[in-house]
Amino acid sequence: MSTHVLGALADIAPGAVKKFAVGGRAIAVVRIGDDIYALGDTCSHADISLSEGEVLPATKELECWKHGSAFSLVTGVPSTLPAIKPVPVYDVSVVDNNIVLVIEESTGSTEGAAS
Repeated sequence: MSTHVLGALADIAPGAVKKFAVGGRAIAVVRIGDDIYALGDTCSHADISLSEGEVLPATKELECWKHGSAFSLVTGVPSTLPAIKPVPVYDVSVVDNNIVLVIEESTGSTEGAAS
């Protein structure tokens, strides 16, 4: 397990997404209100960066801009086609106003998000 401080919570506006490179992984970090989520940044349908997509706060999803698949910020599971495979989700929290990401080295992801 490795822990990474990604920066201040204030660096990501509510309703926005920001891409980070952590340990050779591209990770999209999404803020909805004061809640923070982290998932793999690459769409499972095509090699497209999810951090360039649209945050859907009402459903807690991130939509791929290329083909419209929307991925759950909580589970990584797509709710719309054409994607059918989930993307990894990562344990992320806010500690002392900093975004802290934890990566499980054995699997590369965990299910869930923290606020």
